[in-house]
Amino acid sequence: MLDALLMAFPALFTIVNPIAGAFIFREATSDRTHSERGELARRVGVYSLIVMLIALSAGSYVLAVFGISIAALRIAGGLVLALFAWELLGAPERREDRKQQQVSQAISGPPDDVAFFPLTLPFTTGPGTISVAVALGAGHPPNGIGGFYAGVALAAVLVAATIMMFYSYADRLSNVLGRSGSRTVTRLSAFLLFCIGVQLLINGITAVLQPLLAR
Repeated sequence: MLDALLMAFPALFTIVNPIAGAFIFREATSDRTHSERGELARRVGVYSLIVMLIALSAGSYVLAVFGISIAALRIAGGLVLALFAWELLGAPERREDRKQQQVSQAISGPPDDVAFFPLTLPFTTGPGTISVAVALGAGHPPNGIGGFYAGVALAAVLVAATIMMFYSYADRLSNVLGRSGSRTVTRLSAFLLFCIGVQLLINGITAVLQPLLAR
């Protein structure tokens, strides 16, 4: 359980990146009151948790339907994560601006209407987060499946809690870190994500080569 938690939490936290997301959330909801932003933050956290749990639990079934092996998923997922992280390392502001533009165009109406779309999907837990969660859920060990899923579920809960916290206190976070501080944290997180992607890639290649080398 602990191993699964330590593997899943950094991966999910980095791809979600609630610290950088808090700045965009604050700017996209600047016309709302503090209490409305707090309510939106709580709803986004709950909806994000639901999205991550569904992706984590359904990952192995999705792979079975399409006939995809774990090794293939690890190789593909590792490449996607590494390339995504490399782009984020070079220009995190480009991704932030793209997200902000998407959210600003769609966000209108009462909090109930915008909490799921676009603030949860695709802004907070978009395709990247879902892909990572599917990969994590599908990579369960042959033994100790219950502990594994308990660990990754706990990781999703912790990530959802950080989303609520950072989004709720986006104003204070903006004052403390500033835009440059946020981008520094984003680059550090991107480097960690790059390492996770490389490790997934190594695990996938190892799984493919082991049967061949054993002959």
